[in-house]
Amino acid sequence: MVDLLILIALVVGLVLLTAAAKMHPFLALLITALVGGVAFGLPLLTEGDSLGVVSVVTAGFGTTLGNIGIVIVLGTVIGVFLDRSGAAITMADAIIKIFGKRFPTLTMSAIGYVVSIPVFCDSAYVILNSLKESMAARTKTSPVAMSVALATGLYATHTLVPPTPGPIAAAGNLGLSDKLGLVMAVGLAVGIVSAAAGSLWALRFSHAQPEGESNEHLDRRMAEFAEVAASTHRPGTWASFAPILVPIVLIMLGSAMALPFLPATDSVVADALRFVGQPVIALLVGVALAIYSLHSRNGEKTVSDRIGEGIVDAAPILLITGAGGAFGAVIAATDLGSYLGDKLSALGIGILVPFLIAAALKTAQGSSTVSMVTTSALVAPLLGDLGLTGDLGATLAVMAVGLGAMTVSHANDSYFWVVSQFSRMSVGQAYRAQTTGTLIQGLAGMLVVLPLSLLV
Repeated sequence: MVDLLILIALVVGLVLLTAAAKMHPFLALLITALVGGVAFGLPLLTEGDSLGVVSVVTAGFGTTLGNIGIVIVLGTVIGVFLDRSGAAITMADAIIKIFGKRFPTLTMSAIGYVVSIPVFCDSAYVILNSLKESMAARTKTSPVAMSVALATGLYATHTLVPPTPGPIAAAGNLGLSDKLGLVMAVGLAVGIVSAAAGSLWALRFSHAQPEGESNEHLDRRMAEFAEVAASTHRPGTWASFAPILVPIVLIMLGSAMALPFLPATDSVVADALRFVGQPVIALLVGVALAIYSLHSRNGEKTVSDRIGEGIVDAAPILLITGAGGAFGAVIAATDLGSYLGDKLSALGIGILVPFLIAAALKTAQGSSTVSMVTTSALVAPLLGDLGLTGDLGATLAVMAVGLGAMTVSHANDSYFWVVSQFSRMSVGQAYRAQTTGTLIQGLAGMLVVLPLSLLV
């Protein structure tokens, strides 16, 4: 109980440091992680197998950047080429021509919903950021609303639909390794409800502007957009979409080769697809396509200059994301997760048990995948007692775990920082928009799963 109160105090302190004291999120997160480590009673110095506070913080920082750091840099570089060449505007125009301008947030949510089936939501958000910004400007829609729509659309399928590792692991722990087709079908249906709830929530911010950047910067960006939009030298549709679509297709193929029920997944070709389907390799291909087709458009800057711009743009995002990982590592080093799991598993409230455990673990330690793996392993022997029998009962349990694992994304989740920083939202605004949005979409999904569980 004490650890839970400490966690609440740390989150409140983090918001106050960034919102009231105007401290940079990187420094605020680092201080909060160190103070939290001491408050939680972690050793001050590393002794034997017990890591000290500083070691836990640095390990969490390094692990997070090791997982997504290169992806952020490569995705940002692609974004610079798309932005400066006018390719992002060409893409926005093409999508608007198909779907129209009436429901831009719904369109953005649908794009996220589809893309995140094979692509990690962190990587997908980075890849689609330039498209999202251009569609916001082209449709005169709030960039905050478009960011929330994209982020929640990505999140829905990320936690509910294989082949993302979290849902696959949960299905395996609950005895559904050979029933992934059923899990995918139910996950897609529940995911539509969850994504739609996120899209509706995004409308709440239809007139909001990002609070994380100055008005001068906004004015300059809008002037740059107008200049590029008026250019007659923008690239064609294929050249514009290729740096985004090709990496997505490669990642999809690589993910498909990891599915055990597909044929020929143990061949040289499958190994090659798995290799190029890794996000780092796929995005390198995207960078190469961007350099080839976009480097000479709208400006005299060299390829090296454009890549340098991308690296500079990525630097603060890298630091803040890594610091968020450090904060999450400190919380994960405590017994808070197991405490919440034990307390909630004893409540005996049917399918709400896996949902609440997953939500508690997600909120406590930040990782949706860790939450899904841990919760599914914990509730596997309890399915019969919870009334979740048969393949459908186990599948609904996977859905409950996935919905809990998206509830809620906040300061100890690297995805929270990817979304807030690429969207230029302040921490307070990101809590109101993104964090609340993940809570709403998790609860909305449970409104479907809960009555279905009563029929099992």
